[in-house]
Amino acid sequence: MATQFYEEFRKLTPKVTGGLVRMREEAFKDDAVPARYKVLAALSIVVVTKCEPCIRAYAKLAYQANVTEKELVEFLNVAMTEGGCPAEQWAMKALQAYRELRQGKDFEEEVCCK
Repeated sequence: MATQFYEEFRKLTPKVTGGLVRMREEAFKDDAVPARYKVLAALSIVVVTKCEPCIRAYAKLAYQANVTEKELVEFLNVAMTEGGCPAEQWAMKALQAYRELRQGKDFEEEVCCK
């Protein structure tokens, strides 16, 4: 349902909503900094900003980029350091999402900004 509505909304706002998608595609390419570390940085940011759909989306991108759990946890430690106690709760959500993916669960419909 959310994906269908997002596609409908994107058709109504192609320059704005589509712009975000295009920015993400460009920003997360391998370059001087490998894409996997850009994804981990983004995950740290969304943990601090408390966006659960984004946390799940970036956890999925991290999983797809073969990020190890140890790498993920180190970036989550950075998020918790910068976001304080509330970020700890959101970091746990990120780790849970990552572990669910490793166990074979997929949550395509639950992510935002495809």
